[in-house]
Amino acid sequence: MERRMLAGVCAAALCFWLFALAFGSAQGKGLRAMLAPEGGAELPERPVQAAAAPAESLSLNCRAAVLMEQGSGRVLYEKAPDQEMPIASITKVMTLLLTFEAMEAGRLTPDTPVPVSEHAYRMGGSQIWLEPGEHFTLDEMLRAICVSSANDAAVAVAELVGGSEPAFVEQMNAKARELGMEHTNFKNACGLDTEGHLSTARDVAVLSRYILNRFPGVLHYTGIWTDSLRNGQTQLVNTNKLLRRYNGITGLKTGTTSGAGVCISATATRDGLNLIAVVLGAPSSADRFNAATTLLDYGFSHYEAASMPALTEHPLALAVKGSPEGSVPLDYSALPETVLTEKGGAAALRAELTLPEELDAPVEKGQEVGKVSLYEGDTLREEFSVFAAADAPRITFSTAWQLLWQSLVC
Repeated sequence: MERRMLAGVCAAALCFWLFALAFGSAQGKGLRAMLAPEGGAELPERPVQAAAAPAESLSLNCRAAVLMEQGSGRVLYEKAPDQEMPIASITKVMTLLLTFEAMEAGRLTPDTPVPVSEHAYRMGGSQIWLEPGEHFTLDEMLRAICVSSANDAAVAVAELVGGSEPAFVEQMNAKARELGMEHTNFKNACGLDTEGHLSTARDVAVLSRYILNRFPGVLHYTGIWTDSLRNGQTQLVNTNKLLRRYNGITGLKTGTTSGAGVCISATATRDGLNLIAVVLGAPSSADRFNAATTLLDYGFSHYEAASMPALTEHPLALAVKGSPEGSVPLDYSALPETVLTEKGGAAALRAELTLPEELDAPVEKGQEVGKVSLYEGDTLREEFSVFAAADAPRITFSTAWQLLWQSLVC
């Protein structure tokens, strides 16, 4: 008798709950904001980054330059950033990127042998004097590319990854479009002067930032000062002399041709602040390194990497209406550990969390469910997404009856 009464009560409660759920969903009520201003105002649009320092503020003997903060991608200084010009061996950064992607996909390993074709053998400029039919491992070829800027090694690797250099160049240009490098067009894999082989300081910075964030292991190669191949018979000396001259330098790639002038994309780190200095079209190697040093000094003296402000509220889960799960855990992984700010600006930073009181099922893992807004004083600096860390499917009549049955049996 008690079990029948309990079943009746549960069935009535279940029907009422399902009716309320359906009615509530039909109302189309939006999510209510928690920790947000009264009235449930919509989240503000992503703020526009502050303008870079004007070109006149620094004296740089080069055609174009960009200083970018690696984490945010914010441009801190620019000079003719979108002027199209040759970029010489900085081209090899794209060759490296596609090679690292091939290794990540499992198609290649550092021990993969790289054959040398007649085409690769005939590359001019900087090289390690490869011979047709000679084999090196991919790791050895990467060292030759990053340390000595070897054109023959770059083309041999391009042929391995793409099947041929022309096919590889198509991949390079497709990747450039994917990354939003609007003013870039590649004609070869190594950077030798070729009509129409062009890029810009901004696009080079975007490419450099991408490979550093996606494959930080590239610095293992670009940070090598000296090395050797062929059992010590071939010596490699890095073309980036800042490795021995600048505190915090980590890489990345130099380039020099008659058409491009003297170029560099230099990366450096101090106290958690990661900077990328791109210099294109300098008249000499000394001017190139002086310009890169000036850019990096400017960045490190004017900016810092401040710790992300702590949230006053940090719920680990959020209620879900209409799901047997009841709630979903929250994923705050989009929040950075540090944020870029001008020197001395860390004290003015604060973070505010905006979440609904509850979510309507279904909720999918990875779905954006809230925002963390970063303010500097009263100015909105940036916003970061908060995601659902698990699925919360919508309850069905079948699921509801199963839950009812389980409650009766138990």
